[in-house]
Amino acid sequence: MKYTFYIYCISVFGFLNYMNQEKPLKQSIEDGSEIYQDFCLQCHLDNGKGVANVFPPLAQSDYLKNNLKASIRGVKYGLRGEITVNGKSYNGVMTKQGLDDEEVADVMNYILNNWGNKAEEQITESQVMQLEKI
Repeated sequence: MKYTFYIYCISVFGFLNYMNQEKPLKQSIEDGSEIYQDFCLQCHLDNGKGVANVFPPLAQSDYLKNNLKASIRGVKYGLRGEITVNGKSYNGVMTKQGLDDEEVADVMNYILNNWGNKAEEQITESQVMQLEKI
């Protein structure tokens, strides 16, 4: 009986550890590509360049590099108000897309690793989960 309890505890611990692992960056980027196609493409276009003076570019975006948490928060909760991207002002509204934390992390990894962007680190679901709405 004692050994059965130990095996049970080890199994539960192993399962919880497995469930808490982040997916590999390559898989996150692939998943993020699909999310981008469904939710972001209409405004930011397939090349990530956006629409001049209307929808800011994601391609080679200084805003993404300099305001990473705000960018993630914008995808998670929506974004309203003036921002400056690559020296140009944008003052619009990006509505909340209804993505869960994993989807936000995936689409951010896709965006941060395409169109001349290169992320220094992977965005994780747990990082997204910790960001609160301001």
